[in-house]
Amino acid sequence: MANLRAGLIGLGSMGRHHARVLREIDGVDLVAVADPGGDPFGVAGPLEVLRDVDELVAAGIDMAMVAVPTVYHEEVCVALADAGVHTMVEKPIAATAEAGRRVAQAFTDAGLVGCVGHVERFNPALQEARRRLEAGELGEVYQIATRRQGPFPARIADVGVIKDLGTHDIDLTSWIARSPYRSISAQTAHRSGREHEDMVLATGLLDSGVIVSHVVNWLSPMKERLTIVTGERGAFVADTASADLTFYANGVIPTEWDSITAFRGVAEGDIIRYAHAKREPLRVEHEAFRDAVLGVRDDVVSLTAGVHTLVVAEAAAESARTGQTIRL
Repeated sequence: MANLRAGLIGLGSMGRHHARVLREIDGVDLVAVADPGGDPFGVAGPLEVLRDVDELVAAGIDMAMVAVPTVYHEEVCVALADAGVHTMVEKPIAATAEAGRRVAQAFTDAGLVGCVGHVERFNPALQEARRRLEAGELGEVYQIATRRQGPFPARIADVGVIKDLGTHDIDLTSWIARSPYRSISAQTAHRSGREHEDMVLATGLLDSGVIVSHVVNWLSPMKERLTIVTGERGAFVADTASADLTFYANGVIPTEWDSITAFRGVAEGDIIRYAHAKREPLRVEHEAFRDAVLGVRDDVVSLTAGVHTLVVAEAAAESARTGQTIRL
Protein backbone atom coordinates (compact mmCIF):
# COMPACT_ATOMS: atom_id res chain seq x y z
CA MET A 1 0.00 0.00 0.00
CA ALA A 2 1.34 3.43 -0.93
CA ASN A 3 2.20 5.87 1.83
CA LEU A 4 -0.22 8.67 2.63
CA ARG A 5 0.78 11.98 1.08
CA ALA A 6 0.87 14.62 3.82
CA GLY A 7 0.96 18.39 3.64
CA LEU A 8 1.84 20.90 6.35
CA ILE A 9 0.74 24.53 6.45
CA GLY A 10 2.38 26.77 9.03
CA LEU A 11 6.15 26.48 9.49
CA GLY A 12 6.52 28.37 12.74
CA SER A 13 7.44 27.22 16.23
CA MET A 14 5.03 24.27 16.23
CA GLY A 15 5.15 23.63 12.49
CA ARG A 16 8.82 22.67 12.65
CA HIS A 17 8.02 19.88 15.13
CA HIS A 18 5.13 18.64 13.01
CA ALA A 19 7.44 18.53 9.99
CA ARG A 20 9.98 16.43 11.87
CA VAL A 21 7.39 13.93 13.13
CA LEU A 22 5.64 13.63 9.77
CA ARG A 23 8.99 12.64 8.28
CA GLU A 24 9.64 10.09 11.03
CA ILE A 25 6.42 8.07 11.24
CA ASP A 26 5.80 5.03 9.07
CA GLY A 27 3.23 5.07 6.28
CA VAL A 28 3.37 8.83 5.67
CA ASP A 29 5.38 10.98 3.26
CA LEU A 30 5.61 14.73 3.81
CA VAL A 31 5.30 15.95 0.21
CA ALA A 32 4.33 19.62 0.54
CA VAL A 33 4.74 22.52 2.98
CA ALA A 34 3.27 26.01 2.88
CA ASP A 35 3.67 29.26 4.76
CA PRO A 36 3.22 32.77 3.34
CA GLY A 37 5.84 33.95 5.82
CA GLY A 38 8.51 31.60 4.52
CA ASP A 39 10.50 28.99 6.43
CA PRO A 40 12.15 30.66 9.48
CA PHE A 41 13.40 27.37 10.98
CA GLY A 42 14.58 25.80 7.75
CA VAL A 43 12.36 22.72 7.98
CA ALA A 44 11.28 22.49 4.33
CA GLY A 45 14.47 20.72 3.26
CA PRO A 46 14.20 19.85 -0.44
CA LEU A 47 10.54 20.88 -0.60
CA GLU A 48 9.43 24.16 -2.13
CA VAL A 49 7.78 26.47 0.39
CA LEU A 50 4.32 27.04 -1.07
CA ARG A 51 2.37 30.23 -0.51
CA ASP A 52 -1.05 29.13 0.70
CA VAL A 53 -3.57 26.35 1.23
CA ASP A 54 -4.62 26.33 -2.42
CA GLU A 55 -1.06 25.51 -3.53
CA LEU A 56 -0.84 22.88 -0.79
CA VAL A 57 -3.98 21.16 -2.09
CA ALA A 58 -2.70 21.36 -5.65
CA ALA A 59 0.31 19.28 -4.59
CA GLY A 60 -2.03 16.28 -4.36
CA ILE A 61 -2.20 15.48 -0.65
CA ASP A 62 -4.30 12.94 1.27
CA MET A 63 -3.96 14.54 4.70
CA ALA A 64 -2.86 17.85 6.16
CA MET A 65 -1.56 19.32 9.38
CA VAL A 66 -2.65 22.91 10.08
CA ALA A 67 -0.27 24.88 12.30
CA VAL A 68 -1.08 28.44 11.26
CA PRO A 69 -2.10 31.13 13.81
CA THR A 70 -5.50 30.51 15.39
CA VAL A 71 -7.23 33.33 13.54
CA TYR A 72 -6.67 31.49 10.24
CA HIS A 73 -7.81 28.02 11.39
CA GLU A 74 -11.34 28.27 10.03
CA GLU A 75 -10.34 29.59 6.61
CA VAL A 76 -7.63 26.99 6.07
CA CYS A 77 -9.57 24.03 7.48
CA VAL A 78 -12.72 24.72 5.48
CA ALA A 79 -10.63 24.99 2.31
CA LEU A 80 -9.06 21.61 3.06
CA ALA A 81 -12.47 20.04 3.77
CA ASP A 82 -13.81 21.40 0.49
CA ALA A 83 -10.82 19.86 -1.27
CA GLY A 84 -11.40 16.41 0.30
CA VAL A 85 -8.30 16.43 2.52
CA HIS A 86 -8.29 14.74 5.95
CA THR A 87 -7.05 17.32 8.45
CA MET A 88 -5.63 17.77 11.93
CA VAL A 89 -5.59 21.35 13.21
CA GLU A 90 -3.56 22.65 16.12
CA LYS A 91 -5.59 23.58 19.18
CA PRO A 92 -7.80 25.46 19.65
CA ILE A 93 -10.02 24.32 16.79
CA ALA A 94 -10.71 27.94 15.75
CA ALA A 95 -10.71 31.50 17.03
CA THR A 96 -14.29 31.22 18.31
CA ALA A 97 -16.68 28.42 19.18
CA GLU A 98 -18.99 29.47 16.36
CA ALA A 99 -16.11 29.24 13.87
CA GLY A 100 -15.24 25.86 15.37
CA ARG A 101 -18.77 24.63 14.72
CA ARG A 102 -18.44 25.63 11.06
CA VAL A 103 -15.15 23.74 10.80
CA ALA A 104 -16.67 20.62 12.39
CA GLN A 105 -19.69 20.78 10.09
CA ALA A 106 -17.50 21.12 6.99
CA PHE A 107 -15.68 17.85 7.75
CA THR A 108 -18.89 16.07 8.76
CA ASP A 109 -20.55 17.10 5.49
CA ALA A 110 -17.50 15.95 3.51
CA GLY A 111 -17.25 12.61 5.32
CA LEU A 112 -13.59 13.26 6.19
CA VAL A 113 -11.41 12.71 9.24
CA GLY A 114 -11.06 15.99 11.09
CA CYS A 115 -9.37 16.27 14.48
CA VAL A 116 -7.76 18.74 16.87
CA GLY A 117 -4.18 18.63 18.09
CA HIS A 118 -4.76 18.57 21.83
CA VAL A 119 -1.42 16.86 22.32
CA GLU A 120 -1.66 16.54 26.10
CA ARG A 121 -4.13 13.67 25.68
CA PHE A 122 -1.23 11.70 24.24
CA ASN A 123 1.17 12.42 27.11
CA PRO A 124 2.29 9.08 28.61
CA ALA A 125 1.54 10.20 32.19
CA LEU A 126 -2.06 11.15 31.37
CA GLN A 127 -2.61 8.07 29.21
CA GLU A 128 -1.41 5.88 32.07
CA ALA A 129 -3.56 7.78 34.57
CA ARG A 130 -6.66 7.34 32.41
CA ARG A 131 -5.96 3.63 31.97
CA ARG A 132 -5.69 3.18 35.74
CA LEU A 133 -8.80 5.28 36.37
CA GLU A 134 -10.79 3.14 33.94
CA ALA A 135 -9.54 0.06 35.80
CA GLY A 136 -11.01 1.51 39.00
CA GLU A 137 -7.68 1.89 40.80
CA LEU A 138 -8.63 5.28 42.29
CA GLY A 139 -12.27 4.41 42.97
CA GLU A 140 -14.73 7.26 42.60
CA VAL A 141 -13.12 10.46 41.32
CA TYR A 142 -13.85 13.56 43.41
CA GLN A 143 -11.72 16.35 41.97
CA ILE A 144 -9.35 17.19 39.12
CA ALA A 145 -6.98 20.12 39.59
CA THR A 146 -4.47 21.39 37.02
CA ARG A 147 -1.60 23.86 37.17
CA ARG A 148 -0.05 25.11 33.94
CA GLN A 149 2.35 27.99 34.44
CA GLY A 150 5.47 29.34 32.77
CA PRO A 151 7.19 32.31 31.11
CA PHE A 152 5.48 34.38 28.45
CA PRO A 153 5.78 32.98 24.88
CA ALA A 154 6.38 35.94 22.60
CA ARG A 155 5.17 33.91 19.57
CA ILE A 156 1.53 33.95 20.82
CA ALA A 157 -0.16 37.16 19.75
CA ASP A 158 -3.69 36.37 18.60
CA VAL A 159 -5.28 34.77 21.69
CA GLY A 160 -5.06 34.97 25.47
CA VAL A 161 -3.83 32.38 27.92
CA ILE A 162 -7.30 30.79 28.25
CA LYS A 163 -7.57 29.76 24.60
CA ASP A 164 -3.88 28.96 24.25
CA LEU A 165 -2.75 27.14 27.41
CA GLY A 166 -6.08 26.80 29.19
CA THR A 167 -7.65 24.73 26.44
CA HIS A 168 -5.09 22.00 27.17
CA ASP A 169 -6.43 21.64 30.70
CA ILE A 170 -10.09 21.92 29.77
CA ASP A 171 -9.73 19.17 27.18
CA LEU A 172 -7.63 16.78 29.24
CA THR A 173 -9.90 17.20 32.29
CA SER A 174 -13.05 16.35 30.37
CA TRP A 175 -11.22 13.46 28.66
CA ILE A 176 -9.85 11.95 31.87
CA ALA A 177 -13.21 12.19 33.62
CA ARG A 178 -15.18 11.12 30.52
CA SER A 179 -17.58 13.97 31.22
CA PRO A 180 -18.32 17.41 29.73
CA TYR A 181 -18.36 20.60 31.79
CA ARG A 182 -21.62 21.68 33.41
CA SER A 183 -20.48 25.09 34.70
CA ILE A 184 -17.38 27.29 34.93
CA SER A 185 -16.35 30.34 36.94
CA ALA A 186 -13.14 32.30 36.41
CA GLN A 187 -11.02 35.30 37.30
CA THR A 188 -8.46 36.76 34.89
CA ALA A 189 -5.67 39.33 35.01
CA HIS A 190 -3.93 41.47 32.38
CA ARG A 191 -0.37 42.20 33.53
CA SER A 192 1.78 42.17 30.39
CA GLY A 193 0.20 45.14 28.61
CA ARG A 194 -1.36 43.00 25.89
CA GLU A 195 -4.95 42.98 24.66
CA HIS A 196 -5.55 39.46 25.96
CA GLU A 197 -5.52 38.01 29.48
CA ASP A 198 -2.30 36.42 30.69
CA MET A 199 -3.51 34.84 33.95
CA VAL A 200 -6.62 32.86 34.83
CA LEU A 201 -7.96 31.01 37.84
CA ALA A 202 -10.99 28.86 37.04
CA THR A 203 -13.21 26.45 38.93
CA GLY A 204 -15.87 24.26 37.44
CA LEU A 205 -18.24 21.33 37.73
CA LEU A 206 -18.49 18.42 35.32
CA ASP A 207 -21.74 16.65 34.46
CA SER A 208 -20.42 13.65 36.39
CA GLY A 209 -20.26 15.69 39.60
CA VAL A 210 -16.46 15.96 39.62
CA ILE A 211 -15.25 19.40 40.73
CA VAL A 212 -12.33 20.95 38.85
CA SER A 213 -9.89 23.82 39.13
CA HIS A 214 -7.34 25.32 36.75
CA VAL A 215 -4.42 27.66 37.48
CA VAL A 216 -2.98 28.94 34.20
CA ASN A 217 -0.61 31.81 33.45
CA TRP A 218 2.20 33.09 31.25
CA LEU A 219 3.83 35.13 34.01
CA SER A 220 5.59 32.53 36.13
CA PRO A 221 9.39 32.17 36.15
CA MET A 222 9.10 28.39 36.60
CA LYS A 223 7.43 25.95 34.26
CA GLU A 224 4.76 23.75 35.80
CA ARG A 225 2.54 21.17 34.11
CA LEU A 226 0.60 19.23 36.74
CA THR A 227 -2.70 17.36 36.77
CA ILE A 228 -3.92 16.05 40.13
CA VAL A 229 -6.80 13.59 40.22
CA THR A 230 -8.17 12.98 43.72
CA GLY A 231 -10.49 10.08 44.47
CA GLU A 232 -11.67 7.78 47.21
CA ARG A 233 -8.44 5.75 47.31
CA GLY A 234 -5.91 8.55 47.00
CA ALA A 235 -4.56 10.80 44.28
CA PHE A 236 -2.79 10.52 40.95
CA VAL A 237 -0.29 13.29 40.19
CA ALA A 238 0.65 13.49 36.51
CA ASP A 239 3.61 15.71 35.61
CA THR A 240 3.32 16.11 31.87
CA ALA A 241 6.66 17.94 31.62
CA SER A 242 8.51 14.81 32.79
CA ALA A 243 5.72 12.32 31.87
CA ASP A 244 5.85 10.92 35.42
CA LEU A 245 2.77 9.52 37.16
CA THR A 246 2.77 9.18 40.94
CA PHE A 247 0.13 7.59 43.15
CA TYR A 248 -0.42 8.87 46.68
CA ALA A 249 -2.45 6.26 48.53
CA ASN A 250 -4.85 7.05 51.34
CA GLY A 251 -3.84 5.79 54.75
CA VAL A 252 -6.92 5.03 56.83
CA ILE A 253 -6.83 6.43 60.35
CA PRO A 254 -8.00 3.80 62.88
CA THR A 255 -10.18 5.14 65.69
CA GLU A 256 -11.85 3.80 68.80
CA TRP A 257 -13.99 6.89 69.35
CA ASP A 258 -17.47 5.57 68.77
CA SER A 259 -19.11 8.88 67.88
CA ILE A 260 -16.85 9.42 64.84
CA THR A 261 -16.31 5.86 63.64
CA ALA A 262 -18.67 6.57 60.75
CA PHE A 263 -16.12 9.04 59.37
CA ARG A 264 -13.07 7.43 57.83
CA GLY A 265 -10.32 10.05 57.80
CA VAL A 266 -7.35 10.09 55.45
CA ALA A 267 -3.68 10.08 56.33
CA GLU A 268 -0.55 9.76 54.20
CA GLY A 269 -0.16 6.25 52.83
CA ASP A 270 2.18 4.64 50.32
CA ILE A 271 3.66 6.70 47.49
CA ILE A 272 4.34 4.95 44.19
CA ARG A 273 5.88 6.40 41.05
CA TYR A 274 4.85 4.16 38.19
CA ALA A 275 7.22 2.89 35.53
CA HIS A 276 5.71 3.13 32.07
CA ALA A 277 6.81 3.66 28.48
CA LYS A 278 7.43 7.30 27.58
CA ARG A 279 6.92 7.96 23.88
CA GLU A 280 6.87 11.48 22.43
CA PRO A 281 3.27 12.72 22.65
CA LEU A 282 3.40 14.52 19.29
CA ARG A 283 4.51 11.33 17.55
CA VAL A 284 1.75 9.29 19.20
CA GLU A 285 -0.76 11.97 18.19
CA HIS A 286 0.33 11.86 14.54
CA GLU A 287 0.22 8.07 14.50
CA ALA A 288 -3.36 8.25 15.80
CA PHE A 289 -4.25 10.72 13.01
CA ARG A 290 -2.63 8.48 10.39
CA ASP A 291 -4.51 5.45 11.69
CA ALA A 292 -7.80 7.34 11.71
CA VAL A 293 -7.29 8.26 8.06
CA LEU A 294 -6.55 4.60 7.29
CA GLY A 295 -9.61 3.49 9.25
CA VAL A 296 -7.49 1.39 11.63
CA ARG A 297 -8.61 3.06 14.89
CA ASP A 298 -10.31 6.21 16.07
CA ASP A 299 -8.79 7.75 19.20
CA VAL A 300 -8.04 11.22 17.83
CA VAL A 301 -9.51 14.33 19.46
CA SER A 302 -12.75 14.88 17.57
CA LEU A 303 -13.77 18.25 16.20
CA THR A 304 -16.87 18.05 18.40
CA ALA A 305 -14.64 17.71 21.47
CA GLY A 306 -12.59 20.64 20.21
CA VAL A 307 -15.73 22.77 19.98
CA HIS A 308 -16.77 21.84 23.54
CA THR A 309 -13.35 22.83 24.84
CA LEU A 310 -13.62 26.20 23.12
CA VAL A 311 -17.16 26.72 24.45
CA VAL A 312 -15.85 26.20 27.99
CA ALA A 313 -12.89 28.53 27.35
CA GLU A 314 -15.20 31.28 26.12
CA ALA A 315 -17.49 30.72 29.09
CA ALA A 316 -14.49 31.17 31.42
CA ALA A 317 -13.68 34.49 29.75
CA GLU A 318 -17.33 35.55 30.02
CA SER A 319 -17.39 34.61 33.69
CA ALA A 320 -14.33 36.77 34.32
CA ARG A 321 -15.99 39.71 32.55
CA THR A 322 -19.35 39.40 34.27
CA GLY A 323 -18.45 37.98 37.66
CA GLN A 324 -21.05 35.24 37.12
CA THR A 325 -20.79 31.46 37.07
CA ILE A 326 -21.64 30.33 33.53
CA ARG A 327 -23.78 27.23 33.08
CA LEU A 328 -23.12 25.26 29.91
